[in-house]
Amino acid sequence: MKKKIKTALISVSDKKNLKPLLNILSKNKIKIISSGGTYKEIIRLNFKCLEVSKFTNFPEILEGRVKTLHPKIHAGILNKRLEKSHFKDLKDNNFENIDLVIVNFYPFESTIKKTKNHKKIIENIDIGGPTMVRSAAKNYNDVTVITSSEQYEELIEELTKFKGSTSLNFREKLSRIAFTETAYYDSVISDYFNKKSNTIFPKKKVFYGKLIEQLRYGENPHQQSAIYSSSLNANLKQIHGKQLSYNNYNDIFSALTISRSLPKGKGTVIVKHANPCGVSAKNNNLESYKSALSCDPVSAFGGIVSCNFKIKRNLALELKKLFLEVIIANGFNSDALKILKTKKNLRIVDGTNYTSEKLHKFVSFNQSIMIQSEDLNLFLKKNFKIVSKRKPTSKQLKDLIFAFNVCRYVKSNAIVLASNETTIGIGSGQPSRLDSCQIAINKMKKFNLQNDNLVAASDAFFPFVDGIEKLVQSGVKAVVQPSGSVRDKEIINFANETDTVLLFSKTRHFRH
Repeated sequence: MKKKIKTALISVSDKKNLKPLLNILSKNKIKIISSGGTYKEIIRLNFKCLEVSKFTNFPEILEGRVKTLHPKIHAGILNKRLEKSHFKDLKDNNFENIDLVIVNFYPFESTIKKTKNHKKIIENIDIGGPTMVRSAAKNYNDVTVITSSEQYEELIEELTKFKGSTSLNFREKLSRIAFTETAYYDSVISDYFNKKSNTIFPKKKVFYGKLIEQLRYGENPHQQSAIYSSSLNANLKQIHGKQLSYNNYNDIFSALTISRSLPKGKGTVIVKHANPCGVSAKNNNLESYKSALSCDPVSAFGGIVSCNFKIKRNLALELKKLFLEVIIANGFNSDALKILKTKKNLRIVDGTNYTSEKLHKFVSFNQSIMIQSEDLNLFLKKNFKIVSKRKPTSKQLKDLIFAFNVCRYVKSNAIVLASNETTIGIGSGQPSRLDSCQIAINKMKKFNLQNDNLVAASDAFFPFVDGIEKLVQSGVKAVVQPSGSVRDKEIINFANETDTVLLFSKTRHFRH
């Protein structure tokens, strides 16, 4: 069902690309109503326009807070054209139809990113715009609604094709988009107020995000998938390679979370299936990569490397030797990029702007969503208590904290063996903590990494002595674990009997 457009109301914050739109409206002799800055811009572009205040015969008041909130505006939009009682109401009040509403909102989202001035933020909450959009979207049977300058071209095509009219399918599609736009806008405002009042778990929770891209498929080819973000690009920039997949993104976020927990500007993380298979925080960037790789070079094949620094030529030459799905870094110099781009399918990602501060993690199950704050607190010496008779050396303490930090990002049950701020054995994702110990030890032995400076970390307490016993028998000299077991005293006694350093963490760090 085609609907002829005779009157349009335009009120936009984003005033770009108006001229082609105004040309088509003028060509089809469509009356234009507008206000404020939009009115001035339309006049500047030499098009005829009627101010809203003259259309309603009522002035803008409250410093512009009230201008389009008027019965003549909303009756003109909301009336059902074929409903006799509606027609009578309009005639009795000397109102007229408004057939096209072109509105985009005050830039609330960009405002909260630019300023913390609450008064300025409040004034950038649009009231009239979303109200008109909702009215037009509800009455899509008779009214066309445009909410973005990106839709102008499609509107121009529609008006050209149907000689100043729009089709029902077109109006219905734009109505769906419009309600999504108002819902998104309100959700950003809701989130702002929740954050301002430090309300983490409100009675009703609204989520918002913009589509970054529709992915080729999900975890498996038969699953559909897309990635959304509350920022414009998830703060990641893909420079080269195949399109990122669901599994790529999952691994990327896992790798970056670990990278950002390491000292600023140093450290290499290698991830496979969302689990670290090698981590090193050595100062020399090339050595940190080689050390991380040596922890498990077999698992690293087809994995993801995240460098917490800028990649240069010498490291790029090493990275090129191994088949990798993704390389992430805080930038790449030109020589490094040239080398890495010789691998056609290698996904190269700049994570310079990625941040993991004050984030929440979401896990969904059918129609339910669990939310928790991320496990991001940096570990300090005061977070640990020495419970053994033997005290750790400064080097051991440094390695223990490093190992425990990595351990919290390994799927539970998790055991990490480390030396010289480098992982040398990782056991992950086992129902039995004892099995995780054995896997970590086996990895260490398989790649000949055993040495005299071994430390071990466990993401939760050892429920029995057998776990720590297995580690000590393999050459571990110092262990860190959370306290909380009814057998903590037995574990402490065993450490003292074997002259092993034992630290208790004050917090547990499961990652399921």
